[in-house]
Amino acid sequence: MTRAIATESRPSARARAAAERARSALGDRNAAFDDRWLRALSGASRERVDAVRAELAELVPYEQRIRAEQRAGGRSYYAQFRAPLELYALVRLLAPDHIIETGVSSGVSSTHFLLGLRENGRGTLHSIDLPLSQRGSRFSSRESPVVLPPGRQSGWAMPPELRAGWDLRIGPSEKVLPALVDELPSVRIFLHDSKHTPAHLLFELRTVRPKLSRGAVVIADNTVWTGAAFPRFAREVGAPVRRRRRSDLVALTVP
Repeated sequence: MTRAIATESRPSARARAAAERARSALGDRNAAFDDRWLRALSGASRERVDAVRAELAELVPYEQRIRAEQRAGGRSYYAQFRAPLELYALVRLLAPDHIIETGVSSGVSSTHFLLGLRENGRGTLHSIDLPLSQRGSRFSSRESPVVLPPGRQSGWAMPPELRAGWDLRIGPSEKVLPALVDELPSVRIFLHDSKHTPAHLLFELRTVRPKLSRGAVVIADNTVWTGAAFPRFAREVGAPVRRRRRSDLVALTVP
């Protein structure tokens, strides 16, 4: 059953503390909750955003499990999506029926999408991944930071109980994404975190564009490598680019 988002008259210390507890449990200092970025993307009031932020205290056990699993996989620090808490909040605020993400790795972003959907009581996450496997028994600094540890699969740090109902598709997004988009009536949230080249980013954005609903949020990570591709797409849809603080994580809301 969907839990309604309670609202408070003003931002509370309790909500800020909840977000900090979740960030600390995950162990990623870059994951501090950015309420301004979230409000700009969602159009939600400060009170609604603050109410969702207060829920983040309930995510602490999951953050601890993700961090423990990453360490068990031989990664004292593993490449992480830097705004997982905002992903959870976006799902709670937008109540999407369908989310698409490209790029899974250890499953940090996937976990937070799925936690938000579970709290809403509806919706499906469709994830596309083309995993790279670690070449030897020990991780080499010459390898990509997103390679899978031996014996692991895409989303390997995700709490197993969240996998039920998760639509994970393995393969190159050039082949998988067009077929997936054709299956769906609409897409409310799209996250690009796969091959970071200008041509590939534009391919993914333009492929999903026909199914982006009004108010849909489109997010792209590591845009330092994709140049003007995301701003070009933003001009095509007539939306401003919203940068998360000073990072290369950017997003827009479809007008």
